[in-house]
Amino acid sequence: MYTSKITGLGSYVPENVVTNDDLSKLMDTNDAWIQERTGIKERRHIKKGDGNSTSIMGVKAATIALDRAGLKPDDIDMIVFATLSPDMYFPGGGVQVQELMGMRTIPALDVRNQCSGFVYSMSVADQFVKTGMYKHVLVIGSENHSGGLDMTTRGRGVSVIFGDGAGAAVVSRNETGKGGILSTHLHSEGAHKDELALEGPSTQHWVPEIIAENPQEDIPYYPHMNGTFVFKHAIVRFAEVIQEGLAANGLNVADIDMLIPHQANLRISQFIQQKMKLPDDKVYNNIQKYGNTTAASIPIALTEAWEKGKINEGDLVVLAAFGSGFTWGSVIIEW
Repeated sequence: MYTSKITGLGSYVPENVVTNDDLSKLMDTNDAWIQERTGIKERRHIKKGDGNSTSIMGVKAATIALDRAGLKPDDIDMIVFATLSPDMYFPGGGVQVQELMGMRTIPALDVRNQCSGFVYSMSVADQFVKTGMYKHVLVIGSENHSGGLDMTTRGRGVSVIFGDGAGAAVVSRNETGKGGILSTHLHSEGAHKDELALEGPSTQHWVPEIIAENPQEDIPYYPHMNGTFVFKHAIVRFAEVIQEGLAANGLNVADIDMLIPHQANLRISQFIQQKMKLPDDKVYNNIQKYGNTTAASIPIALTEAWEKGKINEGDLVVLAAFGSGFTWGSVIIEW
């Protein structure tokens, strides 16, 4: 058995900045209302004609990650692509990345675990590298939320939260045998699947049926979220899965040098930080600038924290996510 490590990181967000004041022109909301509930000040949205899509943003982030890893596209043995917003219903974004980057006919796997997508994808990559099957796995989280949000007062509880962007990591065989990904921990609880969901289009809710059978005040092709219910479960599961990862490696909270939580809501991150008694310099949040970018949020935040010198060799880095499904998980890394 081998161990794996992150050898390259990259991120990309569209240039178009959408502030809370911009949203107040589209719906009954304001900057104070949004910041109080989510901590978000602005987010990035793809602008029509800017050339971006979920897959293309993924390629932009991946190109940076490969360059930092000192690798070329042909060095990659597998792609794991996490998104809830692929360019097409099928095929998935992974094969588009393979084509756009001119890669060999390597496997491309898509992960549809929403906010936990990147953590799940990292676990998949870690297992393929650990077993010796592949040497370099490209993991991407990318989302284009803006095209599918209800930008009216009816949808403000969800639409003010989400942004577009992509992040990528190269997971490689750890030739030194020191540090790297120590463990990953994954969970799900489908009993609460309806509390954060988008019902259609799907095989149960095809477009003509949705339009014909649903009144305008109850539209299942826009995301639905029971915010209070999600919050209550998130703060429990975040803490549990972080502690699970630490215990599996004989560590405790005091050993954490940097916690990168999924950027779901700043209030959730702050609650977890207070519960675990972590100082500000050991938790990285950037939801204020980018909103919730679902599968892209952890790799964007991880890349930013590393670029700013907040993560250094030997640091214990913890990634943790919770989201639709419900699914949740953590990754424990010795940098």
